[in-house]
Amino acid sequence: MKTLALLCALASLTGCATAMGDVRTFQQDPSVPTSQQIHAQMAAQTAMRAQAQQPAMQPVAMVTTTGDGGGSIYSNAGATGTKTMRLFQDNKARDVGDLLTIILVETTTASTKTSTAINKQSSIDLAAPTIAGQSVTYKGKNILQVGVDGKRGFNGAGDTKQSNSLDGTVSVTVVQDLGNGNLLVSGEKKLRLNQGDEVVQFQGVVRTSDISADNTISSERVADAKIVYGGRGPVSRSNAMGWLDRFFNSALMPY
Repeated sequence: MKTLALLCALASLTGCATAMGDVRTFQQDPSVPTSQQIHAQMAAQTAMRAQAQQPAMQPVAMVTTTGDGGGSIYSNAGATGTKTMRLFQDNKARDVGDLLTIILVETTTASTKTSTAINKQSSIDLAAPTIAGQSVTYKGKNILQVGVDGKRGFNGAGDTKQSNSLDGTVSVTVVQDLGNGNLLVSGEKKLRLNQGDEVVQFQGVVRTSDISADNTISSERVADAKIVYGGRGPVSRSNAMGWLDRFFNSALMPY
């Protein structure tokens, strides 16, 4: 029982609450609705408008109201639940619920090399004093003679190199209009491949002016970007270090 308790404590210290090797997605801000909530809300609003627009048909005269376009194809379509057609604007994402395609172009390269050497040596010698011309001895040894020698040294070296690249596309949903020409977008993509799942999660702030005519934007132009890419399943877990190995390679080890 003691051994089992010790193993459980080591597992908790090394962060094994979740399956090792599975990608961990970032936590969604509870104050910001998710893309699923946005689409569900818009679907509910469309259904409510459709129910409200089913009165008994009565012959009425055509009345032109201010701002409705006089019945043209560019009239305000907001009352019908469809997207308003814009004569002088393209179909780029602008409103909450619109879709936007993110072109993932992420490349990072980092290299660090350190070397440290510390050496210190100390030596103290104090000759034996004499009293009345005689040395103070005990059994033939000078008891007042002092000598101290000390030496210590430390050598450390570190070299790390890392290179990452992520290419692809992911479509996201506008979840919030920040009111200054910026949009908060969020979305994810899940793929079931053989015995594992691939997850791509994206969130960030984009400028409407940076969105191209084909409704795409490069990830390099996204502020406060949060990008998660990884896998879940036995394939990803087989490539992860075991929790006991992680403990012996953690900062908890004194050596």
